[in-house]
Amino acid sequence: MSKLPAPPTLEALDRNGPLALFLDFDGTLVDIAPTPDGIFVPAGLADALCALRDRLGGRLALVSGRALDDLEGHLGPLAIARAGSHGSDCRAADGAVLGDAPAGLPEELLATIHQFAKREGFDTEDKPHGAALHYRSNPSLEDAGLVFAREVASEHGLQVKRGKCVIELVASGADKAVAVRNIMQASPFHGAVPVFVGDDVTDEDGMRAAAELGGFGIAVGERPSDNARYSLESPAAVQHWLGL
Repeated sequence: MSKLPAPPTLEALDRNGPLALFLDFDGTLVDIAPTPDGIFVPAGLADALCALRDRLGGRLALVSGRALDDLEGHLGPLAIARAGSHGSDCRAADGAVLGDAPAGLPEELLATIHQFAKREGFDTEDKPHGAALHYRSNPSLEDAGLVFAREVASEHGLQVKRGKCVIELVASGADKAVAVRNIMQASPFHGAVPVFVGDDVTDEDGMRAAAELGGFGIAVGERPSDNARYSLESPAAVQHWLGL
């Protein structure tokens, strides 16, 4: 796949019509770390995001695989539209729920996942919508994790989500396309042109939804993308493009 061009400036895009900006977090706004808790959040990022929200007339949303309380643990409470747990937990800037609340996994199933993870050497992360198996410290675990996750998903009617050294089991309907569609129905997003910026395969769902609604995606990092129109090289490049 040939390298995608860099996007026009944010100001130029916004001049062509009201813009609604959807930003992934890990790998997009901040660099990926060996563990979910090991990320470095630049000082002032939260304030800069609030200023960007104001520049866009409120049409800024964060869309993360993290649970919202986890996201706020790194950024603090933000009066910004946001979606956690891969789009299954959507909130307006004032905290109002958009769409359906996330459904968690049964305790018995969570126990089975934790037992497998402990036995095989995965790190686990419970989320409102499901559970994650992290293997960044040992990438050779990927195949065993996928076999286990697909068996569990088939038995329990779940979906398997892939990411950078993470495999997630989630309830059906938990994806970032749902987040984009839910948020785009609410004020002040409705009628704007959605742009989704993300670095991982799970962000392709959000980019696809943005394209279906008349917008486009921006891929971050060196990876193929079926739904992006433009690309940026790194979280540092994303921050520069956003003027943060």
